[in-house]
Amino acid sequence: MTSGPSPRRVLICEDSRAYATALSRFLERDEEIEVVGIAPTGEQAIADAGRLEPDLLTLDMQLPGMDGLQVVKSLMGSTPLPIVILSAKVARGSEQAAEALAAGALEVLAKDMLRLDKPDDVWAQAMRSRLRRLSSMRVARPSIAPRRRRATPSPAAAGIETRSALAIGIGASTGGPPALETILGRLPADFPVPVLVVQHMAPGFIEGFARWLDHKLSIEVGIAAEGDRATPGVWFAPDGVHLLLTGSMRFALEPEPEGAHRPSVDVLLGSLAEAGGSEAVGVVLTGMGRDGADGAAEVRDAGGVLIAQDEASSVVYGMSRAVAEDGADLVASPPEIAAALSALRPARRGT
Repeated sequence: MTSGPSPRRVLICEDSRAYATALSRFLERDEEIEVVGIAPTGEQAIADAGRLEPDLLTLDMQLPGMDGLQVVKSLMGSTPLPIVILSAKVARGSEQAAEALAAGALEVLAKDMLRLDKPDDVWAQAMRSRLRRLSSMRVARPSIAPRRRRATPSPAAAGIETRSALAIGIGASTGGPPALETILGRLPADFPVPVLVVQHMAPGFIEGFARWLDHKLSIEVGIAAEGDRATPGVWFAPDGVHLLLTGSMRFALEPEPEGAHRPSVDVLLGSLAEAGGSEAVGVVLTGMGRDGADGAAEVRDAGGVLIAQDEASSVVYGMSRAVAEDGADLVASPPEIAAALSALRPARRGT
C-alpha cells in the first residue's frame, strides 16, 4: 500500500496566540496541510523558517519588533519561500502590504476573508485549497531592475518597435506585483501611451498598491474612474468591476459578472481589441489559470500586438503560458517587455 503525498508544511507568524490557534485549527481541517510551528514575532519566524523548512509562511503585517514587511524582505533575500500576508487593517496597511507583494510575498488577504468561525463551508475549503496551491509555488529573490534604467530590445522583439499603440492592457495575478514594478519602473515619465492594468488582488488592497507605485515610480499611476479619458499614465482597474476602454478613449467600469474574475483580463483586452484594432497591445504576466487567453485572442484577431511573460521569470507560468502557446509576438522577461513597450510609437488618434 502506497502512502499519499506529504502534507504541505505551514508556519504561522502571528502575535495573537488566540488567533494563531484558531488559524492553525482552520488550516488543519485539511488533511493535506500540517501546521509545523507558530512564531509570535518576525525574528522567530525567520529562525523557524530556516529550522523547520516550511512550504508556506502565513505572516501578520503588524508584529512587535520586526514587522511583516521586514520579514518578507529578510526571507526573500536569504531563504525564499511562499509567503501569504494576513492583514487585519486593510485600508491603513494596504501600502505596506503592497510593498511586501513587490518584495516577493505571493498574496495578501484580509483576516476576515478566512472566516475562521465557519471552517467547513465551501468558501473555507476553497481558501485552504488556494493556500495549498500557493505552497507549491516556485519562488526566488525578486530581481527588480532600477526604475530609470531602460533595457535594450531583444532580437525577438524585432518589428514591435515599428508598431503604433493606442493603448496597452496588462493583466497579472500571482507574482504580478514585482513584474509590474519592473515593467512600469522602466517606462519614462513622459511615456505617451495609456497603460491599463488588471492585477488580481484581494479586495481592499489595489488602491494601496497603486498609491505605493505612484510614490515610487516616475510615471503617473492611479485608479481608473468611470467616464475619465484614458490619458498617458498607468490606470488600474478598481476592486470588483471590469475595466474597459471605449472607442472614444474613455474608461468604462462594468460590475456584471464575467468568468471567474472581476476585474477580468479577458474583458480588458477584449475592449482594447474593439477600441484599438491593430493598435491594441496586450501583455499577460505571471498568474494561475487562463484569464487573459480569450482577450488575447481577440487582440490577435484584430491585428494587435501580444506579449507574454516567459516561464523563467514567472512565479506561476499559467496565464502567460496560455497566451504564449496560443501565439504571442514576444515571450520575454519583464525588463525585455519594458523595452518593447518603450519602443512603441503612440497612435495619432490616441494623442
